[in-house]
Amino acid sequence: MEANNDIEDMEEEEEFGFSRNYFLAKELGSSGKKSTRKLSEINLVDEQELRAAASNIEPKHEKEVVALTNSYKSLYSKWVFELRCGFGLLMYGFGSKKALIEDFASTALTDYSVVVINGYLQAINIKQVVIALAEVLWDQLKSKRATSSGNLPKAQQPFNSRSMDDLLAFLNGSEAEDKDWFICVVIHNIDGPALRDSETQQYLAQIAACSCIRIVASIDHVNAPLLWDKKMVHTQFNWCWYHVPTFAPYKVEGMFFPLILAHGSTAQSAKTAAIVLQSLTPNAQSVFRVLAEYQLSHPDEEGMPINNLYTVCRERFLVSSQVTLNSHLTEFKDHELVKTRRHSDGQDCLYIPLMTEALEKLLMEINQ
Repeated sequence: MEANNDIEDMEEEEEFGFSRNYFLAKELGSSGKKSTRKLSEINLVDEQELRAAASNIEPKHEKEVVALTNSYKSLYSKWVFELRCGFGLLMYGFGSKKALIEDFASTALTDYSVVVINGYLQAINIKQVVIALAEVLWDQLKSKRATSSGNLPKAQQPFNSRSMDDLLAFLNGSEAEDKDWFICVVIHNIDGPALRDSETQQYLAQIAACSCIRIVASIDHVNAPLLWDKKMVHTQFNWCWYHVPTFAPYKVEGMFFPLILAHGSTAQSAKTAAIVLQSLTPNAQSVFRVLAEYQLSHPDEEGMPINNLYTVCRERFLVSSQVTLNSHLTEFKDHELVKTRRHSDGQDCLYIPLMTEALEKLLMEINQ
């Protein structure tokens, strides 16, 4: 009993010591001087100049990278077999897997139709992807039925005028006579910026669940599996996971991402601001639109006085009080969409820290 009490006392003392040291560290940390420097003060280089410099960097271990990629060719027959059995293939691991997957598709899937989706692009129209798949499937069905029985299927309504549900129903309801036949959809970076929203992932899962579709995809983000629930992983995508690190540079994929150490492009600035605005309420977006339109129509002014903004928003029934407007402005400032500066006459003015071209693009984005 005494031994047990001694052990408990020691544990309590250790716990107390840990807590005391934690709060002492916090106190010492908060008492130190904080730097007044800001990220915006960094003198960034031009993006084109930085990309040119990056392209001149000599790659290392090229022979080893090629040898590693070639070693995966022994798996091609197994991958084809798993696709024929109804599974999807998901490639993960460090390095670009674009060349590996394209080599697999061009050498081992020559008997099948292949549709490629570049998920690393900043914008992808998922409906256009489904339309393309429906057209490929329709052509395959026509050719197979014409050669087997001579009876062509009836004319279909144009796919581009159909709804998403109709297109998915067509893909899912088209049973091929040859059970070994399918369309392979290659998705480079299924976790890419244009595909990672939940709605798009749900559509991709529904596509993967179609009997005549097989998915071969790659992921690079460490949290990519969080995009899917249990049903999507095991029932719809039906993944076979393959760890295939290539250590190859992300040359193609990286071309479509802004460089951290370079000045952001106009399109990227507008797109980032549009994404933030989409998370706000419609009224907040309308208030922002009023400020943006004023800034574009008064380019020589230092900003829009807060009182003027309140008057216009009140007339348009966007806000009911100054308190409501202030809550919207707080959201804008928290997201760094709007900043304040003092006018020459002493009153505070609001302005959007974007160039004219970027602001015009942003207005077009939020007006769509």
